[in-house]
Amino acid sequence: MAAGRGAAALRRAWRERRAALLEPRYTPLVAACLCLAEGGVNLWVIRRVPYTEIDWKAYMQEVEGFANGTLDYTQLKGDTGPLVYPAGFVYIFLGLYYATGRGSDIRLAQYLFAGLYLLNLLLVFRIYCRTNKVPPYVFFFMCCASYRIHSIFVLRLFNDPVAMAILFLAINLFLEEHWSWGCLLFSLAVSVKMNILLFAPGLLFLLLQRFGLLGCIPKLCICALLQVVLGLPFLLVNPVGYLTRSFDLGRQFQFKWTVNWRFLPEEVFQNRVFHAALLLAHLAGLGLFALHRWHSSKENILALLKDPGKRKPTSPRLTVNNILWQASCVCLLNASAWIVFILFSSNFLGVCCSRSLHYQFYVWYFHTLPYLLWCTPTTKLAHMPKVLLLGVIELCWNTYPSTVCSSLSLHICHGLILLQLWYGTAPTPVSHISPPSRKPTAMSKKAQ
Repeated sequence: MAAGRGAAALRRAWRERRAALLEPRYTPLVAACLCLAEGGVNLWVIRRVPYTEIDWKAYMQEVEGFANGTLDYTQLKGDTGPLVYPAGFVYIFLGLYYATGRGSDIRLAQYLFAGLYLLNLLLVFRIYCRTNKVPPYVFFFMCCASYRIHSIFVLRLFNDPVAMAILFLAINLFLEEHWSWGCLLFSLAVSVKMNILLFAPGLLFLLLQRFGLLGCIPKLCICALLQVVLGLPFLLVNPVGYLTRSFDLGRQFQFKWTVNWRFLPEEVFQNRVFHAALLLAHLAGLGLFALHRWHSSKENILALLKDPGKRKPTSPRLTVNNILWQASCVCLLNASAWIVFILFSSNFLGVCCSRSLHYQFYVWYFHTLPYLLWCTPTTKLAHMPKVLLLGVIELCWNTYPSTVCSSLSLHICHGLILLQLWYGTAPTPVSHISPPSRKPTAMSKKAQ
């Protein structure tokens, strides 16, 4: 029965093949086809492309120290240096350590990461299905066309994809109004790698918008409590050592690995004043987006601290223009799309202002790029430049070692995306437009 329905859907899609490439309603069908294709692509890559050892051996050495009873975080180290990730990384990669024969079965580890790749892809596609913004043909570029992403997952076995997969699971929970569970998974992702904190400003804004200050505090406590529980064995032995190693925000990066700042002299790249300037630019960008793109109410942004039930409703006069404007806002940016826009743009601002981007960091924002480019209104003529931007970004990340030209090109692409996000997004969330009637009790249970 299910096979018959699938065959009928394929026949209908073939008859409407142009629409299947351009209409977001066909995203589930295109996603299913691409996931099947990606299974084959990953198998081919694992069997035909040589594995490259970079960090896997060091990961196994670091967690082996914990397996042998070492709880002083400053004593956990591998060939590439000391352990610099939070405790969640240790537990997850300890499981991989035992599953792969103490890290010796590389081929099995590659298959496990191929499974992680497909799981990550399914979670990403589910987000895109909910937002209904991106034309399906774009997903061909997000999947089979990226050599670097396949390499990060199945040829390098970095921890970045693990953190991002957990993060995308958390976002799916946010979209389902399971905010407490989402915060728990978000914190777990942070405990694997700190880059997830780039999503934190957007998440904090959403929590304040959804629950107000008092309602937001329990969600933040969930995030903090999980960090304490995961780090407790290490905190009891050497709390300062654990905190300074796993949450070291001032760590210096090596100039030879930078993808985004190759055009700078190395002394500038390592200069603390330059780092402070990037931090200020990041904070300024977050402030501008929070004030003028994320926050749409005519009330002061401090109104987010109030209980949502006590905020002033924004109801413009019922003129024909206002009715048409509100209807277009509902179509332009639905509730799910608004959540995703805030989280993805928060992360993208952090990526743009990063002190350094290494090659594996591409996965931090790769799967969000189609949304960032196509969440704004797109004319027929604008599709090609956006696809071109994706291609240039991919080319920049595939240039090894990075060059002055590739680094400058990457910044230009990032700048163009920021400009189209700023000028192309409608700063009006659907929460300020009266939604269809829903049972309040069911909503409150899911949101808790």
